Amino acid sequence: MAEIFTGIPKIAYEGAGGKNPLAFKFYDPERVVLGKPMREHLPFAMAWWHNLCNTGKDIFGMGVGTADKTFGAEDGSMEQARRKVDAGFEFMQKLGIRYFCFHDVDLVPEADDINETNRRLDEITDYMLEKTKGTQIRCLWGTANMFSNPRFMNGAGSSNSAEVFCFAAAQIKKALELTVKLGGRGYVFWGGREGYETLLNTDMKFELDNIARLMKMAVAYGRSIGFTGDFYIEPKPKEPMKHQYDYDASTAIGFLRAYGLDKDFKLNIEANHATLAGHSFQHDLRVSRINGMLGSIDANQGDLLLGWDTDEFPFDVYEATMCMYEVLQAGGLSGGLNFDAKNRRPSYTHEDMFYGFILGMDTFALGLLKAAALMEDGRVDAFRKERYASYGSGIGARIANGEATLAECAAKAAETKKPALPGSGRQEYLESIVNGILFG
Repeated sequence: MAEIFTGIPKIAYEGAGGKNPLAFKFYDPERVVLGKPMREHLPFAMAWWHNLCNTGKDIFGMGVGTADKTFGAEDGSMEQARRKVDAGFEFMQKLGIRYFCFHDVDLVPEADDINETNRRLDEITDYMLEKTKGTQIRCLWGTANMFSNPRFMNGAGSSNSAEVFCFAAAQIKKALELTVKLGGRGYVFWGGREGYETLLNTDMKFELDNIARLMKMAVAYGRSIGFTGDFYIEPKPKEPMKHQYDYDASTAIGFLRAYGLDKDFKLNIEANHATLAGHSFQHDLRVSRINGMLGSIDANQGDLLLGWDTDEFPFDVYEATMCMYEVLQAGGLSGGLNFDAKNRRPSYTHEDMFYGFILGMDTFALGLLKAAALMEDGRVDAFRKERYASYGSGIGARIANGEATLAECAAKAAETKKPALPGSGRQEYLESIVNGILFG
C-alpha cells in the first residue's frame, strides 16, 4: 500500500529542549510514572470522525471545507472509505496511538436502505480487522450517529416517532456488533439530539422513559453477543438542542440510577461539554470519580469566548494536570483518552493533522507528570484532609459515621453557644503550590 502521509516519519520522543515540530517533547511512552509506563496511563485514541472525515467546513455552513480528506479517492465512495482506513492506520502507527473511536456513518457513506448501509459496514470492518493484524491497534469504543440525519430532528430514543425509535435501535444493534468485532472496550451513547426545544410540545417523562428503554435494550443485546465492556453516557448541556437530557455528569448519573442502569454504564466526560454546562473540566471528572462512574474521556478544549462546542486540540497544561490528577486518584480509566478534537479551519494540511495530535499528546503527558508531582508533593492532599479534621473525633466522628441524631447535634450547639469560624480555606496558598509544581 502506497504511503499516504509522505515525508512524515514515525513520531519519536526527543525531549523538551528539541525544536523538531514532528517530535514529542513530553510524551515518552516508556517513561515510568507512579509505577506504570506513560502509555498505560495515557491510552490515547483517534476520533475517526474528526481526523479522517472533518474537512474544516465552516460550522455555519458557509463555503466548502479547506482540507482534502478524500485521500486520493472519489468523495463519498466505498473506495474513499477504504482509503480512510489506510490513512487512519498509517496515522496511528506513525504516532504510536493504539486505539480509535468511531460512529457507524464515519466508516462508510450511508445508503438510502439500512440493509445496504449494514452491508457496507460489514465490508469495511472486515478490512479494518485485517489492518489490525500485526499491530496493537484496537477499537476503544464505538457508537451510532443518531443526530446528523434529518430523521433524528427530535432525537433517537426521545423521538416522537416509533419508526425513528426502531431505526435508532437498528443502528445501535449494528454498531454494537461492529464494536465487538473490532475488540472495543466500550460503547458510547452521545444523545446529540436527545432533548427539546420547547416544553409546549414535549412529554418529558415519556421521552426520558423511552431513552432508558432504548439503553436497556442495548445492554441486553450487547451482553447477549459477548460485549463485556462498559457502556458510557457522554454528557452535554445544549447545542444542537436547547436543552439536552444528559446535561452534565450529575444529571447523567441521576438518570442512570433512577432507571437502574448504573451497573452497566459509566460516563465519558468531554472537556468542552463540561465548560458548556458552566463547570470546569475537573468538576465533571470529580463528580464522576467520587460516584465510581468515571469511565473514559474525550480530550479536547473549548474557547471560553465562544458559546459553542469548538473541539480544539488541548493545550492548557493546567486543565490537563487537573484532569490527570482525577484519573490518578481514580486508579485509571476503563476507557481511554479520545482526541475528539479537530484542526482549525485554516490548518488544513496533512502535517497539521500530526501537529494537532502531537500538541494534544504532549499536553496530556505533561499534565500526567505534573499531576504525579502534585500527588507526590502531598501538601494539597494533606491540607484537604486536615480541613475536615473536626470530623475525626467526638461529635464530628459520630456525624461522619451516621450515628449522631439531630437532637444530639442541637445539644452540642447549645453547649458550644457560638461556634468558632471554620479554619481558613487558604485557596491562594494552594494555588501557589500548584503554580510552583507547574512552573517551578
